[in-house]
Amino acid sequence: METECRNIGMTFGKTKALQDINLTIHDGDFLAILGPSGCGKTTLLRLLAGFSAPTQGEIRIGAELVAGNGYVKSPNERNISMVFQSYALWPHMTVEQNIAFPIRNSRFVTAKQRSNCSERVQQLVEMVGLHAMEKRLPAQLSGGQRQRVALARALAAEPALLLMDEPLSNLDSELRIEMRQELKRLHRATGTTIVYVTHDQSEALALANRIVVMNHGRIEQVGTAKEIYEAPQTEFVARFVGRSNLLHGHWTENRFLPEGAETVWQLKDVPDTFRKSGLLALKPEQLRISEKNNGIPATIKEIEYLGAEMRVLLSSGQTALEMRTKEMHYQVGDALWLTV
Repeated sequence: METECRNIGMTFGKTKALQDINLTIHDGDFLAILGPSGCGKTTLLRLLAGFSAPTQGEIRIGAELVAGNGYVKSPNERNISMVFQSYALWPHMTVEQNIAFPIRNSRFVTAKQRSNCSERVQQLVEMVGLHAMEKRLPAQLSGGQRQRVALARALAAEPALLLMDEPLSNLDSELRIEMRQELKRLHRATGTTIVYVTHDQSEALALANRIVVMNHGRIEQVGTAKEIYEAPQTEFVARFVGRSNLLHGHWTENRFLPEGAETVWQLKDVPDTFRKSGLLALKPEQLRISEKNNGIPATIKEIEYLGAEMRVLLSSGQTALEMRTKEMHYQVGDALWLTV
């Protein structure tokens, strides 16, 4: 079942939170909505959930209009579930009671599903790895365990759309990585369509089969993780995802002459937006030190040891650059040449 956002706009007073949002969420998608704070991603999620009505445009889940033209269906009238940043578990209910609640109360659950509630709860408890914890209250669980209960509860009624609002942001870094793996496993096991809001690019790249990058209430680019990372279509996407270096220079067909350099680089598949503005986007790992003393002159400003690699901060004229490398035989203050 596809979900469509058509020409969605959302205004709060004089502030345009969303502008001209056109997006199709395919059946079985794991779609990440990625962007900085204030870009409109949570506003879009709230519109999908039915917590707010769009100022313009319409939203359809399947063939059904759920918002638009002055009409809006409330959250309980949509076949959706949501996992909140704060988990939002009922503190007086046990694990199994929390998971059973939507099965017993959702209008979209069939009589047969309701009669098999206990079996469904046990299936989900096993699926999220909470065996023998069914009788515990949320206060008796760790943060990761509470997150698993919230996931199981959201999946219980087999929703057409599962919405997730930065659900891992309250977990420590190691547990976040563990829960990423759990989310991917659950998605493969259930095939549920997921819309996942995050400001963390590593989460989006690791989890989603498609990513929507937003900025100032607009969609900048939609694509796979590989497309978003390796082939950014706008300056914002290049800077936000993977922290690309943006070099100024001159394009002639597939040949790029960087400012302040006498070398010419031959490059393919560069978007027209960059060619027209005389820019080249390079990821930190694409830059290399030239042993032939040609390329871009640069000076090392800082070297950070990260274990598997080193992050090297440089300056070339007025341009700040970042390089990632496994070996570094230079020191802070050294002058060198960079190539692609």
